Amino acid sequence: MKEIVRKYTETSLVLRIVVGLVIGAVIGLLLPSDGSLVPAVITLLGTLFVNALKAVAPILVFFLIISALCKAKAPASMRTIIILYLVSTFIAALVAVVGSFIFPMQLTLASAEGIAQSSPSGIGEVLNTLLMNIVMNPVKALVEANYIGILVWAAMIGAALRATSEGVKEVFNAIADAVATIVRWIINLAPFGIFGLVYDAVATNGIEIFVEYGQLIALLVCCMLAIALITNPLMVFILTRKNPYPLVLRCLKDSGITAFFTRSSAANIPVNMELCEKLGLDKNLYSVSIPLGATINMAGAAVTISVMAMQAANTVGLTVDIPTAVILSALAAISACGASGVPGGSLLLIPMACSLFGIPNDVAMQVVAIGFIIGVIQDSCETALNSSSDALFTATAEYRTWAKEGRKFKMGKDAEPAE
Repeated sequence: MKEIVRKYTETSLVLRIVVGLVIGAVIGLLLPSDGSLVPAVITLLGTLFVNALKAVAPILVFFLIISALCKAKAPASMRTIIILYLVSTFIAALVAVVGSFIFPMQLTLASAEGIAQSSPSGIGEVLNTLLMNIVMNPVKALVEANYIGILVWAAMIGAALRATSEGVKEVFNAIADAVATIVRWIINLAPFGIFGLVYDAVATNGIEIFVEYGQLIALLVCCMLAIALITNPLMVFILTRKNPYPLVLRCLKDSGITAFFTRSSAANIPVNMELCEKLGLDKNLYSVSIPLGATINMAGAAVTISVMAMQAANTVGLTVDIPTAVILSALAAISACGASGVPGGSLLLIPMACSLFGIPNDVAMQVVAIGFIIGVIQDSCETALNSSSDALFTATAEYRTWAKEGRKFKMGKDAEPAE
């Protein structure tokens, strides 16, 4: 048994995930999800995996930030990372608006019964929610995985602990290391979780889930691919002056694939931290930037909000001019930062963007309903872009610092062990 476990852990995680993906899809086509024991157990594997990541992520973030900040100031690279997060989200919204101008379409509106009650009414409500999350009780923030609240409380506790003895600081460092070890155990079980998630999606919806609303899905995915493979690499190149694609592809492979299936930026935080550790990045940096990115780095969400709002305008016959489109991009970028790091977090912000055009709320909610219909693909691609770029921009800021220091490194490669 030990030999089997050893060979399993030594096999590439990506290869194991791909195997789980293929097996899950094949079994999903052959074995219907009829509520019997075997389908229920397979589906349970996916549920357990996602819930395990969501459960451990808030604790990991809390103690990692405390451990990092009680011993040292946040690295100077953090400012670069925040700028990259915000600029990339705005650019993503612009790309989505341009794509919608080039490929306008008419949506067949669906029923939206029961959704309106949960949708924010405007940008003020989103900003108010963010402020309330900041001052949320820390225990409640941990229980509800409110990462804004976790970040603020952990930062304050970490700063307050700077005046304590080294022994106290080491206790928090040891706790952070212990939680990180648990995360590695969970990540090693990712192939089983992916197997369950893929089986459930295919068995429940069938192949037609990948055909319905294909035109809209194609536009969303193409915009997100343009961000992942064109604009993000361009930003990386400008800062590092090196070929960005080894790093871009590494982040998409190690982070994007897992995020695609978990459909949760929050659940993918441990995966991104594992990737940053392999790249040899500063723990003081990524322990803060990764959970922060899961909260405010939402390029994929900005694409979804912009495209759906623009197509809603096309559907009701509104003509959108260029200045209004730019305002929509800024609004979508700000709104995206308020999207939760869970599946479907961006969809309920669509009515707020639609309100810019004066589109009635009942029409906007029907557009939201379409978002839920295509959510299997849309939300998966959105989360893959959001989460992989968290690691991408963290590494970019670190590489920029290394380049200034004259340090040799290879883009996207595992850190070489110290001599």
